[in-house]
Amino acid sequence: MKYGIVIRYEFDTSWLRLSREERNQKQEIFQKEIVGPFVDRLSVRHFDAEAFSTGYSDFLIVETDDIKSYYYFVEKLRDSEFIAHGWARIRDISIGVQDGYREYESDNS
Repeated sequence: MKYGIVIRYEFDTSWLRLSREERNQKQEIFQKEIVGPFVDRLSVRHFDAEAFSTGYSDFLIVETDDIKSYYYFVEKLRDSEFIAHGWARIRDISIGVQDGYREYESDNS
């Protein structure tokens, strides 16, 4: 089964007080240390949303067929300096199964 996950989060003003150079360096760390270990099992894409939403400023779309790797990715994210320093706060997580009804139909026909 392929899972699609949307992780909505909000950056704190403490993040915005960092210079753009510092934020870019932290983004490189995010890609290397948090996403990197899972790159062969997860697809992770980042989207800005602050111009379109008030409940969150950004979101990730994660796709995987390995739910355990996704879980470990979130644990690594929660252990990261982004969360520990209060730079980002996870607001909501939604998860779904790609074409789950088709798999159900094929298994139950």
